[in-house]
Amino acid sequence: MKPNRFRKVVAEGRIPVGHMIMEFGTRGIAMIHKAADLDFVVIDMEHTGFDTERVADLVAFYKATDIAPFVRVPQPLYHFLARTLDAGALGVMIGNVETPEQAKSIVEAVKYAPLGKRGLGLGTAHNDYVVPDPVAYLQYANENTTVICQIESPLGVSNVEAICATPGVDCVWVGHFDLSSALGIPGQFQHPDFLASLQAVVAAAHKHHKLAGIQPGDAAQADQWIALGFNVISWKADIALYRSALQTEIQALRAKLSKQACS
Repeated sequence: MKPNRFRKVVAEGRIPVGHMIMEFGTRGIAMIHKAADLDFVVIDMEHTGFDTERVADLVAFYKATDIAPFVRVPQPLYHFLARTLDAGALGVMIGNVETPEQAKSIVEAVKYAPLGKRGLGLGTAHNDYVVPDPVAYLQYANENTTVICQIESPLGVSNVEAICATPGVDCVWVGHFDLSSALGIPGQFQHPDFLASLQAVVAAAHKHHKLAGIQPGDAAQADQWIALGFNVISWKADIALYRSALQTEIQALRAKLSKQACS
């Protein structure tokens, strides 16, 4: 069974670094990310047109690398969670988890007995089409499948300790734009209420020995949020990264062309 790079980095006491895919779900993206030396990716189904078949293709491409593929599902429903994992994903992200009851139902859909109620479909994509030893595989899958609960509302923040205390939850991840909007301060990431919420999430995660994840939009945010204690970092979504890089370089090119025109 293939090592899980995300888990390995965490076990070594390092911060795993990843990236979110929202637009560029191409056959070459996995090898591009391998060249970039990512630890994990989040394939987004919540805000994209990616369907189950596209996600299954992307996960298969990532299996040619050691990058851990996670999938953000559109809703915390069994048929999204279990089918995504049967396609070979090594973890799931679920938006706007607000209660420990929601977290428990997610874990039950993701984990095999005795930790959960996930059905057995062995010998398919997640096993490379080879039937594994059931006892060994179920234990391995339960230990290596990552459950990421997004905290995106005041209710989620108020319940974050109980969510972190839920067995099987590995990471609480702040969806910063949604959280700021739910707090009534959209995009105000230096507002005291937003910063207090971040601190509450990190404190709960550390108290319960869980991971705290977030996706900064620039280096300053990364510095600030890592200093607060976030220890899983996704470096932007593909759209933002491509747009920013292209804008910067096009502006530099136009500046060169303007100088030539004036000379």
